[in-house]
Amino acid sequence: MQKSDGMNYAPVGTFNSVCEPGEFIFAAAALDHGHIYGMCNGLCEAGGELKWVYDPDPAKVDRFVSKFPNVRVASSLEEILQDSEVKLVASAAIPSDRGPLGLKVMDSGKDYFTDKAPFTTLEQLEAARAKVAQTKQKYAVYYSERLHSESSNFAEQLIKQGAIGRVLQVIGLGPHRVNLSSRPDWFFEKEKFGGILCDIGSHQIEQFLQFTGAKDAKVVHSKVANYHYPQYPTFEDFGDATLVGDNGATGYFRVDWFTPDGLSTWGDGRMTILGTDGYIELRKYVDIAREQTGDHVYLVNGDGEQHFAAKGKVGFPYFGQLILDCLNRTENAMTQEHAFKAAELCLIAQRDAMRIAPEGN
Repeated sequence: MQKSDGMNYAPVGTFNSVCEPGEFIFAAAALDHGHIYGMCNGLCEAGGELKWVYDPDPAKVDRFVSKFPNVRVASSLEEILQDSEVKLVASAAIPSDRGPLGLKVMDSGKDYFTDKAPFTTLEQLEAARAKVAQTKQKYAVYYSERLHSESSNFAEQLIKQGAIGRVLQVIGLGPHRVNLSSRPDWFFEKEKFGGILCDIGSHQIEQFLQFTGAKDAKVVHSKVANYHYPQYPTFEDFGDATLVGDNGATGYFRVDWFTPDGLSTWGDGRMTILGTDGYIELRKYVDIAREQTGDHVYLVNGDGEQHFAAKGKVGFPYFGQLILDCLNRTENAMTQEHAFKAAELCLIAQRDAMRIAPEGN
């Protein structure tokens, strides 16, 4: 049984170009997380042209070029920022470097597309808010567990169609495989990864806002722990949080690094969305002991029980919408306030979290 660690998770969708060849040219810089492959795949599938790549590590660049053989290798970040053809820079830097890099990209007159988590401190968030206001450039965020998940996109369609009525609660489970031997040093240093609620918790909070339609929320309670890795004293392997949206919807999520080796993929990500007239369950990456395929959507409402295999059905519309937003200066893919609000709430949840001291640590 082949297992995936998720580090190079790059879903392949359908090619549906939203622009003319050469109309949207972008670059990639800072290749510290494998999500950069999914980010670039998505933009290329939507009609973007990947012109440049830069990273100070030649091994990372060589690996990237093997996946995108037509890309040019830049000698420096400045070479990319000085190219007037480049409209957007995609990046998956070390989390603590993502905010400062975004400021530099926006100062060059280009839009910025970063992996989640987009910041590790509230100060970085406020600096980005100010820079967006000053430059009018975009600070887009790759919240992949919604944007690159067909089951999530399908669930959005069902919710918009009223299949479960008004959404009341979202429960999200985001387990991940730790793969100690393949992780870089920064992965275990809280100052660099920001904490588990800041990092993989950002997926969950963004989805809570999106599925409930809340514009803001209060973090009622959050907690974190390092249950199993005392050799990495600032690492966190468990976290959870409870939120209440400004529209009254509630949310709970749990994230952890305890995916067992026997699972066929990197994490059994699930979500239950409760509405006034029914509920939806997403089994995003696997349906354990039944199918190793992902993107299973279960709907229960007044019409009965239904199962939908969403894989290959709805694609990943975010990337084409992002390209058009950059070209037309619109906000259809994701509003800037939504991207920043999700980041803000995960930073607050992290800051205010109860620290559990496990027995024996």
